Amino acid sequence: MLTLRPYQQAAITAIYGYFQTHTGNPLVVIPTAGGKSLVMASFIEGVLKAWPDQRVLIVTHVRELIAQNHTEMIGLWPDAPAGIYSAGLGKREAQARILFAGIQSIHRRAAEIGHTDLVLIDEAHLIPGKSSTMYRRFLDALKAINPALKVIGLTATPFRLDCGMLHEGQNALFTDIAYEAPVRALIDAGYLSPLVSKQPATRLDVSKVGTRAGDFIARDLAAAVDQDAITRAAVTEIIEHGRDRKSWLAFCSGVEHARHVAEEFGRKGISCRTIFGDTPKDERDAILAAFKRGEIRALASMGVLTTGFNAPGVDLIALLRPTQSAGLYVQMVGRGTRLAPGKENCLVLDFAGNVRRHGPIDLVRPKRPGDGGGGEAPTKVCPDCDSIIALSATECPDCGYVFPAREVKIAPTAATLPVLSPKQRWLPVTGVSYSRHDKAGGRPSLKVTYSCGLTTYSEWVCLEHQGYARQKAAEWWRKRAPGCPVPLSVAEALAQTSRLARPSDISVRPSGRYLEISGYRFAPCAHPTPASAPSATGNLAALVGSSRGSAAPTRGVTPAASGSAVAPVRTSAMGGRV
Repeated sequence: MLTLRPYQQAAITAIYGYFQTHTGNPLVVIPTAGGKSLVMASFIEGVLKAWPDQRVLIVTHVRELIAQNHTEMIGLWPDAPAGIYSAGLGKREAQARILFAGIQSIHRRAAEIGHTDLVLIDEAHLIPGKSSTMYRRFLDALKAINPALKVIGLTATPFRLDCGMLHEGQNALFTDIAYEAPVRALIDAGYLSPLVSKQPATRLDVSKVGTRAGDFIARDLAAAVDQDAITRAAVTEIIEHGRDRKSWLAFCSGVEHARHVAEEFGRKGISCRTIFGDTPKDERDAILAAFKRGEIRALASMGVLTTGFNAPGVDLIALLRPTQSAGLYVQMVGRGTRLAPGKENCLVLDFAGNVRRHGPIDLVRPKRPGDGGGGEAPTKVCPDCDSIIALSATECPDCGYVFPAREVKIAPTAATLPVLSPKQRWLPVTGVSYSRHDKAGGRPSLKVTYSCGLTTYSEWVCLEHQGYARQKAAEWWRKRAPGCPVPLSVAEALAQTSRLARPSDISVRPSGRYLEISGYRFAPCAHPTPASAPSATGNLAALVGSSRGSAAPTRGVTPAASGSAVAPVRTSAMGGRV
């Protein structure tokens, strides 16, 4: 029997908690390789076993994801009434109670699909921001059939290149983030493979490449990057760094560029194949199967393998595609975070300057429309092993090299960033104090100050704010006072601080010029008891209420707490810095 990880259970419970008090379309954010398929399957099983008359539709755009999600469902619940509607998979089981479908196959067939109570959209970041798209038209048609339809989005990257966060903006389909599992915390907890980065000598120059619709112009980018001398140099470096690594993935800047990269690998005796969007299905499946078996050492791709691609053994990623898209960058690097036997970590070779452009993948935040450009975070390169690490590090985490003390008279300028932010430090908490914080022109917040020896660290809990900040504040409160109503004001909170459990430890890590609190640990006697399985929570009516009629929701169920850094509350989401 499959057992959910703490953050997976917390994600499911958070969905139920969201629909107790909200009527919007929430997002659930789980990093690549974090097990979104299992979260969906377990959530659906809970819904259907408690409410057998409900109809659930899981929609995505990639054939491999449709099959993967369906397989996960059957693996968890062999008797699940599940079917597939996908032209690419040759199945049209429109009346299945749990239907896994491709949007391309069903977007004009809402009437055939019929009454649906709940739609889960996998890889939700790929829905265009415009109000008139196949997704929007299809969902509108389903809502015409059932006005009580509920929509949940799942993604590893809750932002889009053209308009920032998926739940912000005039035409946003989604309204809130119900739960987010930070990638750094999952790596530190051992649920995802660590990422390491080395500084390649070869750099792709895109200084003269223009942009269009927020990203580099594809034709100009390919012309700038696809140069024989650059390709030879990059491939030589990949081979040198990958000597002891088994499974390489190269993201390229164009179809011809990928072919030239593969040809150069071949000339140097490395087996490499190419995959593109128009690669025939049978050929693509055969190539991927051979790659996973280790018969092909490298894949060079363009425009594919960023979603729906599951090859746990990937232990080297070469970024040969510069991009302005933070989401694409995170998706590319995320292909290396799956765990596999014998895999210690995944090496990221960033020839494209994407780490410098966007920052560590666990701290990526999209630029909102109208935002100005930001500066580069300071880093340095280890002289012994070429790892890219934070400038403030005194010791290389990869080889143990100890940096000599230095005097800084002029602020240094850096050229690159580490692919992961520095690891968080755990500090014992000796005391906690609470106070009201007033910000000019803004809403008041609850200031929480932790004493850790002679040093204090603070965060700001935005109980009187709206939207995501309020949700995170409510989550923060429930972890410390399970079963107690979340205060609506700072004054109300200050009157109840005696009810709050005090964390035994907090974790902190650098965030720009500051330190941020990134996680909490509670002593067993002080930590709230995790919520029960969704099928037994008793609040399903709040989630699946539809035009068919359903009982009134039961109140009082709170999201499960992780008890560790697996699901830390990021103080930045609540408006605070240390």
